[in-house]
Amino acid sequence: MRVRFAPSPTGALHIGGARTALFNWLFARGRSGTLVLRIEDTDRERSTEENVAQILDALDWLGIDWDEGPISQRSLESRHMEVLTQLESAGLAYRSTANAEDVRAWKDLHGAEKGFRGEAEAEGALRLRVPDSGETVVEDVIRGTTVFAHQHLDDPVIARAGGTPLYNLAVAVDDLDAGITHVIRGEDHLSNTPKQVLVLQALGAQPPIYAHLPLLHGPDGKKLSKRHGAASVQELRGAGYLSEAVVNYTALLGAGYDSNEEIFTAEQLQEKFSLDRVSKSPAVFDEVKLRHINGIYMRALPEQELTRRIEEFTGRSGIAAAVAISREKIQTLADFDPLCGFIWDGPVDDPKAVKKVFGRDGAIEALKAARQALDGCSEVFSAEEVEAALEPIPDQLDVAAGKVYQPIRVAISGTTISPGIFETVSVLGREETLSRIDLRLAKLAAAEQQS
Repeated sequence: MRVRFAPSPTGALHIGGARTALFNWLFARGRSGTLVLRIEDTDRERSTEENVAQILDALDWLGIDWDEGPISQRSLESRHMEVLTQLESAGLAYRSTANAEDVRAWKDLHGAEKGFRGEAEAEGALRLRVPDSGETVVEDVIRGTTVFAHQHLDDPVIARAGGTPLYNLAVAVDDLDAGITHVIRGEDHLSNTPKQVLVLQALGAQPPIYAHLPLLHGPDGKKLSKRHGAASVQELRGAGYLSEAVVNYTALLGAGYDSNEEIFTAEQLQEKFSLDRVSKSPAVFDEVKLRHINGIYMRALPEQELTRRIEEFTGRSGIAAAVAISREKIQTLADFDPLCGFIWDGPVDDPKAVKKVFGRDGAIEALKAARQALDGCSEVFSAEEVEAALEPIPDQLDVAAGKVYQPIRVAISGTTISPGIFETVSVLGREETLSRIDLRLAKLAAAEQQS
């Protein structure tokens, strides 16, 4: 069994392409098959080495390996030219100067439903002859049988007038020569399939088994695009997602796994994957669900490994204590800095938070009481010691605990969101905590004098 993933290097690898690569990889690895990586770079204007590098980088990050390639489709052009000559010499293809306007005029004369049939000329683009009768049947594992009546199919152009082979010719020949047995790709390629099958039949070859995957939609039911969030693999990595979580979630998109389960190892995905279970309906890519699954993977990582990954992502070091107190609150690597960055960078400037918390009666008095309690702590300043010092204050002031802890939080972080207050104060340390509380009290006093 041989499959191929054949991206066009006209941009980064998007989520839909990543799913196609993943499904091919799962299918091959689960059946001891071969995965061929072919770079379809015949679009000379848009295909770049930079985009090829991005695609390879994305596949590597996802852990998707291949057995043959990467093969540049452009490097196979001499073989494509050989097939073009073979088809023309056998009378299975002909030269034609007919352009789109000529085709429309022909259909006006012969009927709009009739497939265009040209006359052989001495020059022009090369068109494949489609039989006037009969039909091309595409057997698709996912979509079932699709029938294309020949009388409705135009003779497709398979090479430009200058001799350059076109996509449908190149793809069919490359799949044939590589011995591809299964073509697993997006349903946006379905309209190309009869043309490729006709090329293969003209060459006396049997077409592979096809499986056209339904497209991905956003939660709003529309085709997935940038407006739904991260659109490429690199953007997901930049947003702080773990590769194993992205693979897990992407593999669930339309694959028909048990709906009662959501966490699978790569090995389990390979074992369970089956084209027969892939849904015909569009799958929904929902970044909220991806965040949920990513959070599960984050919390499952050993603390040392999670720290290493966050250090690599943020460029920070010496963050182990902060990771320990925040790991239950973050769902991506990118969540760490907004939650804990104030520990090293100082309190953020959030006037709304200051006004919200210190605009309440008793907030300054609560902060002063907390400062006094913390000043009595030892240099050990453990979370347990901090908790023991602060816990009596709400009862002493006859207020809810939040009326004491939120002023502390805003004083040391600048915002109303942080890890647990006792743990955060402990990680920040005694001197730094007291210093920040003093600074906030001074600013509040200065503001009071000005008002």
